[in-house]
Amino acid sequence: MAGSVNKVILLGRLGGDPEIRVSQDGTKIARFSLATGETWKDKNTNEKKERTDWHKVVIFSPGLSEIVEKFLKKGSLIYLEGQIRSRKFTDQAGIEKTTTEIVLQGYNCHLTMLDNKSDDFQKINSPDIENSSVEKKIDNTPQDFDIEDEVPF
Repeated sequence: MAGSVNKVILLGRLGGDPEIRVSQDGTKIARFSLATGETWKDKNTNEKKERTDWHKVVIFSPGLSEIVEKFLKKGSLIYLEGQIRSRKFTDQAGIEKTTTEIVLQGYNCHLTMLDNKSDDFQKINSPDIENSSVEKKIDNTPQDFDIEDEVPF
């Protein structure tokens, strides 16, 4: 279908440690559940309400899978951009089921790790990441900057 868009943007926390599997061709595939939520105040009772949604995330990009394996764990706060996909499968009991997943693969995916201590970001760019982008926070303390450098304007 021409003129359509399939893009998902999520900000949430991992519900468990990522599961890493290796495909037959040796490519690492990362899977995890991501919790997103919202809070609001009930107008009738003035009570605070909360809802959590769980999203299945699958990462096929080898570079991103490596980063997930090394740096993410249960509770990690991440921002991601990917695509939503539904697929059918037959379970062990022979029942056909449908699942919906957020897929990060190829050029149109992005993953940012947000829960390090610093507010400064370092982009990790590598040809191994298949033109996907990942950002990882680094700890830049004031002693990392040369204050005596003059600004050339």
